[in-house]
Amino acid sequence: MFAFLSSQPVQTALIVGSCAALVSALIGVFTVLRGNAFAGHALADVSSAGGAASFLWGISPLLGFLGMAWIAAFGMEFLGVRKARERDLATGIVLGAGLGLSALFLYLDVTTTSTTGAAVSVMFGSLFAISQGLIWPAILAVLAVFLLVGLFYRPLILTAVDPDLATLRGVSPRWMGLLQLLVLGLAVAVCALAIGAVLATALLIGPAGAAIRLSRRPAQAIFWAMIIALTAVWLGIWMAYESYYWFSGNAWPVSFFVVVLIFLFYLLAMFGSSWSQKYQRRGIASLRRLQEP
Repeated sequence: MFAFLSSQPVQTALIVGSCAALVSALIGVFTVLRGNAFAGHALADVSSAGGAASFLWGISPLLGFLGMAWIAAFGMEFLGVRKARERDLATGIVLGAGLGLSALFLYLDVTTTSTTGAAVSVMFGSLFAISQGLIWPAILAVLAVFLLVGLFYRPLILTAVDPDLATLRGVSPRWMGLLQLLVLGLAVAVCALAIGAVLATALLIGPAGAAIRLSRRPAQAIFWAMIIALTAVWLGIWMAYESYYWFSGNAWPVSFFVVVLIFLFYLLAMFGSSWSQKYQRRGIASLRRLQEP
């Protein structure tokens, strides 16, 4: 354990991974409540174009992921009008265009630069290879997300749960939707940096979905989502580190372990919620029988 914690790549991975876990859990709850899981998936995939461009142009990967995610967020919100079907159509169009750019940039990475492993790093992440210089930008991104969500917490919750009621109370669902997508873009950038653009959706949606099954209030769901996400990331980093000794010098990727753990946690939450509801129904039925004359 001392060797594990004293390793510089492990320390960087734990810090950046924790940033990704916290920010994804926070905005993930709003995303699931609003029914924007597809939008979150699309932003994560489209951000891969920015990550690929960062290798091509020599800029920070976090800036690349973030820039493309924000461009996609604006496109999805303003191409989709109001109906859910139109929003999904706009999301699909933006997703297709973003993946096309990602394919182009990755091709240019391979053919015009000496970059090796760009596709794997962009799509599936490489936590142990993250530069220490990205620690503070990741922390600042998390602080920005917490600040924005703290300032607009009630309007975001109201818009996610009941857009019509939000309109009656003077809250613009469209502007709140755009704000949520921009914050989601920040979260996507940090998650893509940690476990890759393709797998970032798991960290955004999985812990939030599991937490909502276990909670009755949004704040409680955010708390449990953070616990689940942090546990999955920390255990995933430790298991990837130890896998070097399990498989004779062939370490497995961190992202694999993180995604598998998130999946297992979601299954546990799903079955736990089902059993809890089942016993509650049995308890209510028993009370009704006792009250009968």
